[in-house]
Amino acid sequence: MASSAQYPDLAGRSVLITGGGSGIGAALTEGFIRQGSKVAFIDIADEPSSALCDRLETDAGARPLYIRADLRDIDALRAAAAKASEAHGPVTVLINNAALDDRHQLADVTPEYWENNQAINLRPHLFTAQAVAPGMKEAGGGSIINFTSTSFLINHPDMPSYTAAKAGIIGLTKGLAGDLGRHNIRVNAVAPGWVITERQQALWVTDEGLKAHVAKQCIKDVMKPDDMVGVCLFLASDGSRMLTAQTLIVDGGFL
Repeated sequence: MASSAQYPDLAGRSVLITGGGSGIGAALTEGFIRQGSKVAFIDIADEPSSALCDRLETDAGARPLYIRADLRDIDALRAAAAKASEAHGPVTVLINNAALDDRHQLADVTPEYWENNQAINLRPHLFTAQAVAPGMKEAGGGSIINFTSTSFLINHPDMPSYTAAKAGIIGLTKGLAGDLGRHNIRVNAVAPGWVITERQQALWVTDEGLKAHVAKQCIKDVMKPDDMVGVCLFLASDGSRMLTAQTLIVDGGFL
């Protein structure tokens, strides 16, 4: 179920979301569109991204701006951030959502695999923040929301490069918060538990595994992408004016 909360201060805000065309990112794109925000999102998959834009234009009466870019290409990433600002004004809400959680074993990790994995899962978080920070400063402030994961907190054994990146995001979040706070820019992280996206369902979900996972949650319900929207709306809004350098765990009480 989509968040029913309304934040009037988000209307008209320039929002940039990475990986906003599918999964959690698509839910975030829709959530901010329904707040009246001006939303741009970066993705590399044309078909789902275009379909999302078409659907929201029909259902919500507003069309997000889809910018195709590979986040591993820093020049393209910077150009995408500039395009979002040109279209909607200085970005004052940045959500670093994009990630790739492919499973991999320690013995199989090569230097090339490591570099590529970090170039998707950690490096873009810094460079998107770098790209939008000047505009946020000029605008008088903003909110940066970095998606990490509970995977490294539960000692997930099957993706060491990914868990390293997700742990690194928390360090980056705290460092950026310390740097940018004097400009009224808040930087926080969101750590989801097991959110059942279409990708998760197709690749890793089994009935037995999901049932066992939910049984360990305090809230005995399957988490869906929409469950990540409310916390991001709050962190983007003036309702969290003095909240920064924090990691909000959204896992149904699994930990």
